[in-house]
Amino acid sequence: MDRTHARWRKSSRSSAHGQCVEVATNISGICAIRDSKQLGAEALVLDTTRFGDLIRAVKADRFDS
Repeated sequence: MDRTHARWRKSSRSSAHGQCVEVATNISGICAIRDSKQLGAEALVLDTTRFGDLIRAVKADRFDS
């Protein structure tokens, strides 16, 4: 995936202690998620439907904290 022109935004829930998640949703029908401490690492890439599924699951607290 070419992330050259991705516009990343940091989660509003990111902490001041470096636990930050960034999302780019402006890349031709896909969404990318990355750890802001590892900018060069691979990002998790999902199509917009799966990204919506992930967001709904997180909001429904379906994952262990």
